[in-house]
Amino acid sequence: MEIRRLGLVDYATAFEAMKVLTRERDAQTEDQLWLLQHPPVFTQGISGKPEHVLSAGTIPVVQIDRGGQVTYHGPGQWVLYALIDLKRCGLTVRALVTALEDAVITLLAQYGITATADPKAPGVYVSGRKIASLGLKVSRGCSYHGLAFNVDLDLAPFLQINPCGFPGLEVTSLAQLLAESPDMRVVGEELIAAACAQLP
Repeated sequence: MEIRRLGLVDYATAFEAMKVLTRERDAQTEDQLWLLQHPPVFTQGISGKPEHVLSAGTIPVVQIDRGGQVTYHGPGQWVLYALIDLKRCGLTVRALVTALEDAVITLLAQYGITATADPKAPGVYVSGRKIASLGLKVSRGCSYHGLAFNVDLDLAPFLQINPCGFPGLEVTSLAQLLAESPDMRVVGEELIAAACAQLP
């Protein structure tokens, strides 16, 4: 598994790079995890309903090809993109979703936080509040897109949407659950380690 730490990347740039890699990869192409952050952006899934964007304001809304409804990305949120040959790894889409959810649940447990997944609404929740969103696209047997984990970010933009299509869904972050702000770099490395431990 190749790990790429990419820093702050414009959403459209990362989206195009994922599509190109997935389109051009072959049986020998190494699987990759990309760890990055995005400038503020709302992304709308392939079946996303416009009414779930309540008031975009100055934040751009980008229509993309993953599953799911609208979500928000911004600085202080780690995004982990999973570019994996599912057939080669013997993974189903559901198994990959579970692995990514379990990575966040394991990471949160290290901070003494109990988190759960919901099979009816992918992502990770703490006491009913969403702390990580998840959406994937599979093309030619390979996945892209992935996981967004709220570490220490401004949560106000989530009030401008129905997060993941659920009106009134509360969103939280690691910083909100801890007595002090976590170290973004440390949490990023913990997220990579947790994901690698869950993936074949």
